[in-house]
Amino acid sequence: MTSRTHADTILYLDGVSVSFDGFKALNALSLYMEKGEMRAVIGPNGAGKTTMMDVITGKTRPDEGKVVFGTNTDLTALDEPAIAALGIGRKFQKPTVFEPHTVWDNLLLALANDRRPRFTLWARQTGEERDRIEAILATIRLADQRHRQAGNLSHGQKQWLEIGMLLAQEPQLLLVDEPVAGMTDAETEQTAELLREINKTRSVVVVEHDMHFVRALGVKVTVLHEGSVLSEGTIDHVSNDPRVIEVYLGR
Repeated sequence: MTSRTHADTILYLDGVSVSFDGFKALNALSLYMEKGEMRAVIGPNGAGKTTMMDVITGKTRPDEGKVVFGTNTDLTALDEPAIAALGIGRKFQKPTVFEPHTVWDNLLLALANDRRPRFTLWARQTGEERDRIEAILATIRLADQRHRQAGNLSHGQKQWLEIGMLLAQEPQLLLVDEPVAGMTDAETEQTAELLREINKTRSVVVVEHDMHFVRALGVKVTVLHEGSVLSEGTIDHVSNDPRVIEVYLGR
């Protein structure tokens, strides 16, 4: 037995299984994440990465197993809005920003946690809101783009804006799905820096295929295969694991 305490753990999955029409998307998946940790999750298509994110955010209910957030909050008993309100934010692969609105207004909308543009943009901004938006703009490297329409941003900048919109909601745990797909090399490098910066104050799970990017993050890696953990450790450890090479890297 390890001497791990609940206080150290932000997320704990124990024996989680999910089946769709007889196909086991997750098969007794167990993993835990420490508070303040960033974890990269890799694996072949169909390994269960998206289903794992769906279970954590309440989109999919597991057939069996425990999903615990923080000290003892059972996520399987909660719906998606309740889980988001607890402080779990998810960024999907395709960015969803309000394209006709400026970068600033996108962040203002996220801050107010109201997805109706008309409602929030008429409201007066408080000094506190302005300060928070400025801080987020600095973090996501878009301070000089604040007045630009979101629709005119590059693909990478849209991804950063959406990460900023999630940060506006003050999540404790951020789930990020393939953040660098379609990015230039320079944007990929900046995204690694951005996530490392966010990780100073929040826990982060990054699902990714790009091994160079995973290496740049320099964090613990979990390899999923057929719905459970195949290997776990540093990028060098999992890259040299014969089972990982066979099912994932060797292809």
